[in-house]
Amino acid sequence: MIMKAHPSARIDPDLLNEVTAQVATAIDDRQISETFTAIMKDNLPAVAELAPDGTTYLLTGDIPAMWLRDSAAQVRPYLILCGRDEALAETLVGVFRRQLEFIAIDPYANSFKRGTEPSPHAGDRSDAPPQVWERKYEIDSLCFPLELGYALWRITGRHDHLDDRFAEVATTILDLWERELDHEQSAYFFERDSPLPTETLSRDGRGEPVGRTGMSWSGFRPSDDACTYNYNVPGNMFAAVTLGYLAIIAKEILSDAAIADRAATLQASITDGIEQYGAVDHPDFGRVYCYETDGLGHHLLMDDANMPSLLSLPLSGYRPVDDPTYLATRSMILSEINPFYFSGRAAAGIGSPHTRPGYVWPIALAVQGLTATDRAEKLRLLRLLVDTTGGTGQMHESFDVDDPTQFSRPWFSWANAMMCELVLDLAGHRLDQLISD
Repeated sequence: MIMKAHPSARIDPDLLNEVTAQVATAIDDRQISETFTAIMKDNLPAVAELAPDGTTYLLTGDIPAMWLRDSAAQVRPYLILCGRDEALAETLVGVFRRQLEFIAIDPYANSFKRGTEPSPHAGDRSDAPPQVWERKYEIDSLCFPLELGYALWRITGRHDHLDDRFAEVATTILDLWERELDHEQSAYFFERDSPLPTETLSRDGRGEPVGRTGMSWSGFRPSDDACTYNYNVPGNMFAAVTLGYLAIIAKEILSDAAIADRAATLQASITDGIEQYGAVDHPDFGRVYCYETDGLGHHLLMDDANMPSLLSLPLSGYRPVDDPTYLATRSMILSEINPFYFSGRAAAGIGSPHTRPGYVWPIALAVQGLTATDRAEKLRLLRLLVDTTGGTGQMHESFDVDDPTQFSRPWFSWANAMMCELVLDLAGHRLDQLISD
């Protein structure tokens, strides 16, 4: 069930009407247009809480916490349009500013509370301060705010959010990523009493052994599940891209050569590590990227529904849609070689160990559409998304490939946002083009 709306966080009605008309012309499907309009109208106001300090607290949907990753992903379709809506841009800048403050509190945390109210994870053994909802360190959690800050500048032309506070937090991110090049030098640990092994780190909360690769260590995946091997490849790919953004900001906005040089050096280290340790030769698909590696000869060939993923590499900006290694990887993960690719009577797509076997994720279906080069394939996946809401008109976390009325999380704001981004893509509005123009 959608929570109460905050009208001041809405998109301008005239702009929404204009975009809806473009969608209707481009797609010519009344149900898709109506679903898109309803979600775009309500998805942001339902989760945005505007604070007097100018920041925006963004709920993940039906969980009363703010994830660094989710909050950036939730605003992606609005980011595409905020260059024509100053009030909307201000709301999104508020999300970015709140993310900076959270990172300053604890750069290892993945999600945060409004204040210091009790958390259901109070029994975790970690160094979490009271403002933290959960302290699962995921490298991508620090990538998304960097991308959001860069995108806001490129789309709106404003850069008041890329200020001294941003420089301080960017330095904190660099410090952490450099430290985690050698996890033995890190003090981070995380333990949780749970029957699920993916909820905690092994070896007294330190994770499995790794070798130095040039990549940066991560405890958990974008799904909030523990890594099997602690170099998450798509997360490192996203880090490499956002370090490039940081280097540009440091040069053109901050005039800070030290940050620019550190970002460029770390970007080169991570990229070299990915290409040396994060790719393997598959007997059927050729050279492909793996999902995780430990730098000690072990590789995990799979993909997970959550972004960043191997499927989402073009959205993350690491490789274009026609890159040979990406295409080979895409073919592999959209097949039964990927243990989390499920096919049934109603749908086929990528799921996650985070949810039940046989359940696919609308996020992954949207990403598959956004990275497809064939318009018919994009339309097929969009139609599939609209047809598998189980009668709710909302995207879910996951649903049964044989029976879409069986699903997890009745309302998942991030999935709603990804569906809207795919609609906008088909209507000629792409985030990557806006950032690169």
